[in-house]
Order: sequence, then C-alpha cells, then structure tokens
Amino acid sequence: MYRLLIILISFFYTSTTGAQYYLRGEIKDNRGKKLEGVTIHLQSKGSVPFLSGKDGDFGIPLNKIADSIYLSLPGYETTKAWVHAGIFQQLTLNMLPNTASLYQKNLASVITNLNPSQTSLYAGMGESYSGLIENGFIQASQYPETGFSLNIDKAAYSNIRRFLSNEMYVPIDAIRTEEMLNYFSFENKNKNYSNHFQLESILTDCPWNIESQLLLINLSAPKIKLDHIPPSNLVFLIDVSGSMDHPNRLPLLQSAFKLLTANLRSIDTVSIVTYGGNVSIALYPTSGAEKQTINTVIDSLSANGETPGENAIKVAYNLAKGSFIQGGNNRVILATDGDFNVGQRTEKELEEMIVGYKESGILLTCLGVGMGNYKDSKLETLSKKGSGNFAYIDKIAEAEKVLVNEFTTTLYSVARNAILNIQFNKEAINSYRLIGFDNKKDAVADSTAKLSGGELGSGHNSIALFEITPTKKYMPSSLAAVAVEFESNYSSQKETDKFNLTNKLSSLIEIDSSYRRSIAVAAFAGVLRKSSFMNAYQFNQVYNLAATACNPTNKLHNELLQLIQKADKIYNPSKRKKPRNH
Repeated sequence: MYRLLIILISFFYTSTTGAQYYLRGEIKDNRGKKLEGVTIHLQSKGSVPFLSGKDGDFGIPLNKIADSIYLSLPGYETTKAWVHAGIFQQLTLNMLPNTASLYQKNLASVITNLNPSQTSLYAGMGESYSGLIENGFIQASQYPETGFSLNIDKAAYSNIRRFLSNEMYVPIDAIRTEEMLNYFSFENKNKNYSNHFQLESILTDCPWNIESQLLLINLSAPKIKLDHIPPSNLVFLIDVSGSMDHPNRLPLLQSAFKLLTANLRSIDTVSIVTYGGNVSIALYPTSGAEKQTINTVIDSLSANGETPGENAIKVAYNLAKGSFIQGGNNRVILATDGDFNVGQRTEKELEEMIVGYKESGILLTCLGVGMGNYKDSKLETLSKKGSGNFAYIDKIAEAEKVLVNEFTTTLYSVARNAILNIQFNKEAINSYRLIGFDNKKDAVADSTAKLSGGELGSGHNSIALFEITPTKKYMPSSLAAVAVEFESNYSSQKETDKFNLTNKLSSLIEIDSSYRRSIAVAAFAGVLRKSSFMNAYQFNQVYNLAATACNPTNKLHNELLQLIQKADKIYNPSKRKKPRNH
C-alpha cells in the first residue's frame, strides 16, 4: 500500500511538472476578416515560426500556461500580446494605412454629380460585366480639376470584336472607351528612354458636336531598352476546368503561352500551375531556355472538372514568392474564362484575397477567353486589385499582338499607381467631359471610394480625350495644367511629372492620322453604347471619319472599318441586304 502511494505521488508530480498546454485562437484584421498566413512567434519557442490557418485559426502546444505572442503579416502592424492557454484567443491585426486604402472602392476618374441608378450589372448569356456610369459635363468654374487612373488594359476592344463578329449586340457595360483607345495606342511611336513621362496634346474640332472641341492627350510612358529588360519570374496560372473545353478557350491559351515562351530568355524563370478538379503544379520553376520542356507541359494540358480558382491563386502566388527575383519582373499570368465556381466567388471576396498578395511585389496579368459564361467583371477586379493588367484573347492573332508584338508593354511595368490630374483654365474652358474612364456603379454609390492609380507598361502610350466647351470671352494661351503622379519602378519613390497644355486649335483633318483614328475609335464606342452625348451621330459618320485615318494595307485598321460596318448592320437591321424576289 505504501509503495502504491509513492508511485501515485510520483506520477502526479511528473505529470504536473511536464504538463502540456494548448494555446488556441484566431486572428482577424480590424475589419473582421480572418487572416491566413500570419507569422506567429512565441517567446518560449524562440525563433520557431508558426502560421495561422485558412480561417485565421491556430493551435500551438506550450509547456507553460502563459506566454508572449508576436504576430506579423505584410501590410499590417506587428502586434505583441500576453496570452493564456486557458482562454481562446481572439487577436486583431491593424492594417497599415496603405493596406487599408486598397480595400476602398476605387474610382476610375474623379467626376462629380454622377447618378448611381443609371445602369446595372449585365449578366446576359451567363456573362457578367461591372455596371458603369458615363461621365457627364462638369462646369469648370465649379470643378476645374479632375483626375483619372492610368492603365494598359485593352480587353474591351477584342471582346467587342467577338460580339460583332458573331452578329450580336454588345452589352453596354462591356464598352470601355479607354480600353478601346489603349488597343491602338502601340501604333503611336514612343522613343521615350528617359525615366519620366512625355506628353503631347492636341486641341481640335469635335465631329459629333459643332459647339464643342476635343482635347486629346497622348502620354508616353518611359521605355525600357532591350538590353536593360530585367529577368522575369513568371507563373502561368491556367484554368483547365470543364468550362475550358472549347476550341476558343484552352487550345487557344495553349497556343498563346507557347508564343510567349518563344520570347523567354535563359535568365527568365517559368512555373505552371493548373486548376480543374484540383490544383496542380504542372511545372516547377524552370529556366526560359528550356523551351521544349515548357512547351511539352503546355501541350499536355486537358480540360476537366470544376474550378477551384481560389486555391489555385494562392498556390500560384506562393510559387512566385518561392522564386522571387529581387529587382525583377515577378508576375502571375492568370488565363481563364473567369468562371470560379468553387471557393471565393464574388468580386468582393476576390478583391480581399488578391489585395492580401499585392504587398508581396508580385503583379497580376489576366487573360480572358471564351463566351457564354465569360466573367469580365471578375477578371477586371483581379487585375486592378493585383496591380496588373487585363486583355481578352479571342483568336491567335490577338494572342500574338498582346504577348509578342506588345511583349514588353504587357509584361514589364515601369510605373505603378499612376494617376493623371488635370486642372483646366477657367478663363478658357466653360465645361468639360472626360470620355471613357467611366466609374463603376458601386464605387460611385460608396462615399468612401477614392481614385486609385494603375500600372503602366514599358513604352505605353495613354490616350485620353476630353470634350470641352470653350468660353466666349477671349482665348488665353494656357488651356490646362497636367500633373502625372506615379511610383517609378526605377526608384520605388512617388514622383510627379508636370506639363502645361497650350490653347491652340487645329482642324480635325490636319492633325496626325493616328490621333484622328483615336477620335474615331472614341466615337465608335459612344455610338455603340448609345451615349446621350452622341445622339445625332451615326455609324456611317463614324466610318467616314475612321476611313480618313486608316491605312488600307494595315490589318487592324481594315478590321476596325469592318467592325463599324458590322455594327451598323446589326444595330440598323434595315440596312442589311434584302433577299431578291424571284
């Protein structure tokens, strides 16, 4: 009996002194969002790190009942707290100011007096587009200053081409004028090899309103010399789900990525992540010199299963982090029809997920394909929040244009968070209207929304158009002042380039044909979307204007003219050829 008592006492003492405690809890940000991937350090564990799980939860064994905990996550304030294993911990990380601003609704331009009830989300045929509100005229005497976000997105034009080629009406919210202008911007010669922007402006007649004039701004981004192009760390994130099993989807993307691979160098690194049924790393980081290896993996892809887009994005970003090149071009290239049907699906959920990765220095390019269930709104959201760009691939020629002819513009950023601010001279301008850069309905309705800058690629020419009504007093020499704010990739510092615009009117027929073509493209967009500011203008007038600016030997120019004619026949059925009577 005595020996048994000694054994029990010894057991009790041993179990008490070597007791294991378990610290449990969850981590959220100050908005209540659960945070995954928070690095956790405990004082008693030294330098051994732990990570929070998918729902912000964690469970860590301790050899004492209380400890000091340290939490860190890029974009958030580092937090220290005293924790007790007997209490379920609910910990909060506060966003840094720059991170908090990313979660606000972003405006494309700063325009007043917009009515958020004028449009709604389009979901015809299963496709989705963000509702837009067309910019109206603003009195310069009240609001002389405005601004808009700069980007290289050009998805709208090729998507519109897809609709018209199939003799279909174009959803109004799919018509984004600035992207249509971007589509032709590479034709404007850019020899700007400095570290700053260059600007040219033209003041000319307005073809759809004799009472107005047009101010065209051509902003040339810095251009990287070929021998200075930094090494790339690219992750091809390819949707191989069942919805991609069409000739104009996965097979088209396979051809597109092989075109891109042909441009890669030995200093470039490529990885491939696929998702369809499950998420798979099809190719671990591989030198761009191994083209046969890369192409073999691309050719082996086949479509099947559902679309776990959420997890795929996480895997792709983590793979990009693992092969991150300091000072290089680190980018995930997402190619999909945008139909994420598993995991986080709404634009808001996608925004919150992608913003969490933005601080890592990895950019996002989105390539959209397909029709019928194409989710334009989701891909636009991802590219904007991921500090990247967005293109729509409807045929192999478009893939060649985006990934070969405009390779450096598409994939090599020279400026981030770029915004153009313009202050009109109230003595010269009575009112003005920014053409394009229309705001999303939900951003206008949100009083906290703010203007957010975009990414500009090497050598990109940004074309912006204002319809203005001049004052009738006198004509001062200064028309407006422009300030371009951006973060340079060369210095990572905020910079501002300033320009003065002169008040010198040139007739429409005398200006450079590339500028006249841009005006025709803007008119095409306005007539397509039945803009109230172009009620009297017709497709045949758009065609006649475009014809004066198009080179008959240029395929893109001829295609533009053909699309205008197609649109005229679709929107004006009476103009279609009538069958002969026998």
